[in-house]
Amino acid sequence: MKSLYGRISHNNIIIFATLLLLVLLYGAGSFQYTGFFSQQVFLNLFIDNAYLIIVATGMAFVIISGGIDLSVASIVALVSMVAGSLFQQGANAFVVILASLAIGVLFGLGHGYLIARFKLHPWIVTLAGMFLARGISYLISTESIVISNSFFNEVSQYKIRLFGDGFISISVVIALVVVVAAILGAKYTAFGRAIYALGGSEKSSMLMGLPVERTIVSVYALSGFMSALGGVVFTFYTLSGYSLHLLGMEMDAIAACVIGGILLTGGFGYLIGPMLGVICTGIIQTLIMFQGTLSSWWTKIAIGFLLFLFMAIQRLIVMQKDRGATKSARRKPAATLQNQPKSVNKIGNL
Repeated sequence: MKSLYGRISHNNIIIFATLLLLVLLYGAGSFQYTGFFSQQVFLNLFIDNAYLIIVATGMAFVIISGGIDLSVASIVALVSMVAGSLFQQGANAFVVILASLAIGVLFGLGHGYLIARFKLHPWIVTLAGMFLARGISYLISTESIVISNSFFNEVSQYKIRLFGDGFISISVVIALVVVVAAILGAKYTAFGRAIYALGGSEKSSMLMGLPVERTIVSVYALSGFMSALGGVVFTFYTLSGYSLHLLGMEMDAIAACVIGGILLTGGFGYLIGPMLGVICTGIIQTLIMFQGTLSSWWTKIAIGFLLFLFMAIQRLIVMQKDRGATKSARRKPAATLQNQPKSVNKIGNL
């Protein structure tokens, strides 16, 4: 029983706190506003935030590895502009999707190579990538581009009917597949285990013989791919390209990771957490919309408060783990002496 309590209190407390927050927020909205507790309102949280779930999941891999990626929002905007521009030139939808994903991967590979090869700080490298991607978007056009491609229109309008009158979009299916793949990949693949090891300690990972540089490059390439995929899904959602799309969204992705229990110092986190964090922030936005008189900036205020709260919880957990490790290290010499063979003890007594 004690070990079960310790496991919950140390490893799972943040994810349980996120689930509790989600239930409390949704319960408060259901109690206060008529129509809030409905199937479609809940499903709309996934429909409206499918792109952010994908981007935040990619961000989670980077944070777990001990890094950060500030370019995700700019890559989404760049993908939307590239898609709109290519469609204006008569390009095929599948060519546009492949080109968009390739752009994200190339950005990620560039970030990862600079960080791994030249030991540059991820904040600086990805900040440069953020400015570069947003600048290229401005070069393509400073005006909004309407996307009228038939395939994108069909995907945007297609509804997958569920029981009752509820429905979801294809984008939600893509987002859920990404989350499931991320969970399985992190738990059952050597690449996933290497990411956690790298976030725990880069020096220890090198001593264990793990391909540290290759893992860093791969993590940022994965984040770039997820950002581009999120950009494609966002383009399905808006049917437009605009260089000013999603200014500051990279902070929303980081906030979703923190609220979802991803440790900012790296090495720990559950890949379902970012999705739960996104849903929590989505519920806050829905509450403000139902309230009707509050400014949308109250969403930022609420998210800021939650960030302070969850960062404090993370710090307390780290301090508790360090305290436990120190106590076990102090007890270890005595336990080792007691477990020594009797012949050794006799020699020591002589």
